[in-house]
Amino acid sequence: MNSVISILVGILMFSVIIVIHEGGHFYAARFCGIPVKEFAIGMGPVIFKKQGKQTLFTVRAFPVGGFCAMDEDEEAVDENSFRSKPVWKRMIVIVAGAFMNLVLGFVIAVIFHLVSGIGITSTIAAFSDNSASQKAGLMINDDIVKINGMRVFSSGDIIYALRSDEDGVIDFVVRRNGQLIAINDVRFEMEMSEQTQKPVLKYDFKVYSEKITAANLIPYGFKTAAYDARIVILSLRDLIRGKYGINDLSGPVGIVTVISEAATPEGIDWDFILELAALISINIGIFNLLPLPALDGGRFVFLLIELFRKKQLKAETEGMIHFVGLALLLILMVAVTFNDIKNLAKRSDADERASVRICRTYETGGISYAQSTAR
Repeated sequence: MNSVISILVGILMFSVIIVIHEGGHFYAARFCGIPVKEFAIGMGPVIFKKQGKQTLFTVRAFPVGGFCAMDEDEEAVDENSFRSKPVWKRMIVIVAGAFMNLVLGFVIAVIFHLVSGIGITSTIAAFSDNSASQKAGLMINDDIVKINGMRVFSSGDIIYALRSDEDGVIDFVVRRNGQLIAINDVRFEMEMSEQTQKPVLKYDFKVYSEKITAANLIPYGFKTAAYDARIVILSLRDLIRGKYGINDLSGPVGIVTVISEAATPEGIDWDFILELAALISINIGIFNLLPLPALDGGRFVFLLIELFRKKQLKAETEGMIHFVGLALLLILMVAVTFNDIKNLAKRSDADERASVRICRTYETGGISYAQSTAR
C-alpha cells in the first residue's frame, strides 16, 4: 500500500512541478499583456477542459508534461501578440517558467529541512578507527573549505567531491581556529561499489549535524538548493564530456520508481521524497534554460539574436527549428523511458534501495554525520 501511495505522490509531484513551471509562463504572459490560448496539465488526449475568458484550461491523459500555448511561432497580427511585444517582455515570459522551478526547488528545500529538523554541516565531528584522513592531518572541528580545489558550501559538496575522485588521493583546505590550512595528498582506502562495479572512495570521518532553528532554516534551504543546482550543472558537464551515457539518464518512469522505493514497512520516507522533489524541480528549471531548440533557453537565444540584429527571424523559420528540436527531444525521451523500463525489469529491491540513496547527505553511500552538536 505504501508503494502505491509513493507512486501516486511521485505522479502528483511531477504534476505540481510542471504546473508551477507553466504557471510562471502563464502569469508572466498575463503581466505582459500576451494572451494565452491554452494552459494544459499533462500531454495526450484531453480528459477535462474549461474555457476561461481568454484561455482554455485542460487536463490531459498523461501526467508527464504540460504547456502554455501562446502565438510564439506566428507572425505578429496585432499589438497583443507575442512577437509584437518588446524583446524584454518576451524574455521575461520565456525565462519565467524556469525561474519558478528554481524558486519552487528552494521552497521545497526549506520544507525538507523544516520536516527533517536537521542540518548537516561541513565540519568534521569524528573519525573512524585507523582513519587515513586523521593520520594525514585532519582534525576534529576542522571546517572543510575546499576538496581538490572545489569550493565546499555544504555537506553535499563533500559527498560529490569525494565520490567523483578516482584515485583516492585528496587535497583538502580546512578552516582551523580561523586560519586556512592546506592538507594535501590524503590517501583514502578504495572499495568496490556493488551498484556500479567501480572503485569508490571509502569515507573515514563524520561531520556534525545541528538542529534546524528559525535562524538557520533559510540558509540551509538555500545551501541545499544551491547544491542541487551545482550537481545538475556538473552532471550536465560530465554528460557532455562522455563520463555518463544514455544508460545513466533517467526519465519520469525511473524517477517515479525511485520515489516508490521511499516506501518501507515502517512507512514512507517523506524526507527523501522532499529532497528528491527539490532536486527534480531545480533540474527541470536548469535543463529548460539550456540553449537548445524547443527549450526555453533556445527561445531565449533567438531573442538575444533579435536584440543584437534589431530584426526578428521569420516565425516560420524559427518554428521549424523548434519543431526539429522538439522531435529530437521526444526521441531522447522515448529512449530514456525505454531504458527506465529495461532497468525496472531487472531491478533488485535491496540493491536498488541502497543505490538510489547516494544523493542524500546522510544515507547509505553518503558521508555519515554525528548526532551530537557539541564541539
